[in-house]
Amino acid sequence: MPAIHRHLPILLLGDCVAILNKLLKITLALIILGALTVAATYAYIYDELPSVGTLKDVRLQTPMKIYTAEGLLISQYGEKRRIPLRLSEMPQPLIDAFLDTEDSRFYDHPGIDIIGIFRSIIAVATTGSLKQGASTVTMQLARNFYLTREKTFIRKIKELFIALHIESLLSKDEILELYLNKIALGHRSFGVGAAARVYYGKDIQDLTLAEMATIAGLPKAPSSLNPISRPQRAKKRRAVVLGRMLAMKHIDQATYEDAKNQPVTAFKHGADIEAKAPYVASLVNDEMLRNYDDAYTGGYNVYTTVPAKLQLAAQTAVVNNLHSYDER
Repeated sequence: MPAIHRHLPILLLGDCVAILNKLLKITLALIILGALTVAATYAYIYDELPSVGTLKDVRLQTPMKIYTAEGLLISQYGEKRRIPLRLSEMPQPLIDAFLDTEDSRFYDHPGIDIIGIFRSIIAVATTGSLKQGASTVTMQLARNFYLTREKTFIRKIKELFIALHIESLLSKDEILELYLNKIALGHRSFGVGAAARVYYGKDIQDLTLAEMATIAGLPKAPSSLNPISRPQRAKKRRAVVLGRMLAMKHIDQATYEDAKNQPVTAFKHGADIEAKAPYVASLVNDEMLRNYDDAYTGGYNVYTTVPAKLQLAAQTAVVNNLHSYDER
């Protein structure tokens, strides 16, 4: 018996070495298989990756605006409302609200958040649900520019590769600026500048923290979390955004409580018409549609020769004369 005891540790050590060798071989085989799979997938979707020129010279769709000779807005035409802004023009609390809620590790990952992906895999394995999307800001930008919202495996793979491609071409600030100008935020508003106007009738710099948090809560579901059509849901979502800002230490407890308890004040604001001239606007609109295929998306600013004062005087004269004729 004592002899067996003396040889037992040696036998166990040998078994451990053998097991480790097998594990190393299996791990190496999986790494090689994974690398080959990634390479094959990349080759398969290579032709669908955006070009450098496409990303470096993005022209965001903006509506056509018609002005008087002095530059007063007569009318606006277009399917999408958008006010492109530089990142430096956006308030820092608004940027914090978006990143804290959508992608808190945005400046640390290469376009793909490995922690988020593992969390998503665990959620799928335990619940069978795909609700945990693990999409970074870059991945959302890739989807918004080049893909659909369809939840399929191949679309997610394409999204990952395009996100990595975008990160290799643009800086983090450029990506974030594009995202905040591109994102759909409901009621035909695209980008935070347009959302500030549509929901609150304000320039983005004039928004309160509660208003910023409301807008930052919209990317998840612009329709069902909309502060105009679904104010109670929007308020709950706003609390989630504010909670994330508090957890990331971008606001303190008192600021959180104050913003959380603010009423939902959003209502739909139209274009800020400064000079009423619907007939002139109609003429210009028809002419632009005849000459430009992208009249409603190219961001054209059309300046007419109509002076606002003379337009107002003409309208007043017509109304007064019709009134006088009716009385006679």
